[in-house]
Amino acid sequence: MWAIFHSRLYVVFTILGILSILLIGRLFTVQIVEGAQYQMKAREQYASNRGSFTRGNIYFTRKDGVHIAAATIKTGYLIAIDPESLSYPKRAYATLNAIIPIDKSVFFMATNKKNDPYEKIADHVSLKQGAQIIEKHLSGVTVIRQQWIYYPGGTLAAHAIGFVAYNNSNTVSGQYGIERYYNNALVRNDTNRGNFFTRIFSNSSSFLVDPRAAKEGDIVTGIEPVVEAHLLAKLKTLRTKYNAKSAGGIIMVPSTGEIVALGSVPTYNPNTFQTASTSSFINPLVQNVYEFGSIMKPITMASALDAGVVTPKTTYYDTACIHVNGDKICNWDLKGRGVIPIGQIIVQSLNVGASWLAQQLGQQRFRDYFMKLFGQKTGIDLPGEVSGLIGNLNSARQVDFDTMSFGQGIAITPVQMIRALGTIANAGVMVQPHIATEKILTSGKVVPMIWNKKKRIFSTLSSSETTAMMVDLTNNELYNGKYVIPGIPVAVKTGTAQLTKPDGGYYTNRFFHSYVGFFPAHAPRFIILLYVNYPHGKDPYLDEYSTETLTIPMFDMVHFLINYYHIPPNRSTVITHTS
Repeated sequence: MWAIFHSRLYVVFTILGILSILLIGRLFTVQIVEGAQYQMKAREQYASNRGSFTRGNIYFTRKDGVHIAAATIKTGYLIAIDPESLSYPKRAYATLNAIIPIDKSVFFMATNKKNDPYEKIADHVSLKQGAQIIEKHLSGVTVIRQQWIYYPGGTLAAHAIGFVAYNNSNTVSGQYGIERYYNNALVRNDTNRGNFFTRIFSNSSSFLVDPRAAKEGDIVTGIEPVVEAHLLAKLKTLRTKYNAKSAGGIIMVPSTGEIVALGSVPTYNPNTFQTASTSSFINPLVQNVYEFGSIMKPITMASALDAGVVTPKTTYYDTACIHVNGDKICNWDLKGRGVIPIGQIIVQSLNVGASWLAQQLGQQRFRDYFMKLFGQKTGIDLPGEVSGLIGNLNSARQVDFDTMSFGQGIAITPVQMIRALGTIANAGVMVQPHIATEKILTSGKVVPMIWNKKKRIFSTLSSSETTAMMVDLTNNELYNGKYVIPGIPVAVKTGTAQLTKPDGGYYTNRFFHSYVGFFPAHAPRFIILLYVNYPHGKDPYLDEYSTETLTIPMFDMVHFLINYYHIPPNRSTVITHTS
């Protein structure tokens, strides 16, 4: 009996051994002998799904906290033809064109490529349209399931959101904006989603779980879509009205640095970025520098007050022009005011007065304050941020400091400018501007973004005193108080700077206009920066100064934000400054 059992056991092991040898041989054949062929098939299998991928979403945040998709995955179809199998091209074209618009010349050019079994004729076709085409059972027409990144807002915050495209490694990645800055969080790790044996034979994935999976998620921004749309509409109107080269704006919460809206025109639609010029992808808010003009004067004033070289009661003798190091500096209207309080430097935007403040500060103190504000990039979470052109801070010539005091001879980015002016609005504390507010991990866990880079630059008192001067401008100088909002004091400053020539020097008839405002001045909810680059409308005398071009857009935005956020009037007062 034991002999029979051992005999049977021997047979079983023999069969198992033979099967093992055959399996190993087959694996050897598949992996080594036919490896290239199977690798090709496996890669083709992946390539057939090249249009299908997963990626994290990007969200706007509505004022009520609801997330609105700014970038998301959309599913549809790609339509292709096999010219050889297409029996009735004209009939096929007529049928397809009745469902989706197809360029006739492109279609029939594709039908002539008889040696090519795959000619794409349309993509990003909706599910409904794709289903209609499938129902037609057109011979030689292939309908392929497709996924792509879709931007529901179109041009809304396009420079901030960016877009994705295939890179040099033939993989999808973020190219600009948030898509690029947070690409490692938005990209999805697909290593464990393929077929097990396919991954063995193609070596196209790793068995190990990518540790990035714990960091992958959706990005939530603080951009409010309604506010963003309102800002963008204003900028488009502004650029068109004044035939300007460009226009831009930022709306920020000065106490936190959270940006609720930002934009510039011309812009582009990330859904159709292929048709846009590459120059339109550049984000001028962080990648271009400008000489902002007189909106720099509050910075100079706050520095002088903080250093203790002046007080709000200090007076000086204002002349029409002064000569410094052989150069002439004049007030905008070529008029002197005589002995006046320093608050009028802000209220009447006096270049001679700003120069006087710079001289009271002295070069080293002036340099110290401006280096703290403009010496480094802001660190905003957008790619490609550039540094300002602040070389004149190293100059020994007093005239360079005098001109910087009113915003000429120093070029900085718009985001640097709003951060610096936001420091005054935020009681002297500088914050870090930022777009993203939180990340929603794939597990569902919400991880707040930490933006804690805060630094005191000015005292609370010097900031408040400067703010009072800016409110005085609104209440008493700006169109004789026309724009006063009862119970909501608004601090503003206008700026007009001559544009630089490519070969040096300044144009006498080309200008850069800027405007800053924050409110309520005693405890600001928002700070707004607007600019228009080279406005040159039909009447050059009506668009020479930013007061003419930007006052209405600025206060339109102020009123919109007050109404939209239901900001109540506050009867408490800020420090007032009367002249």
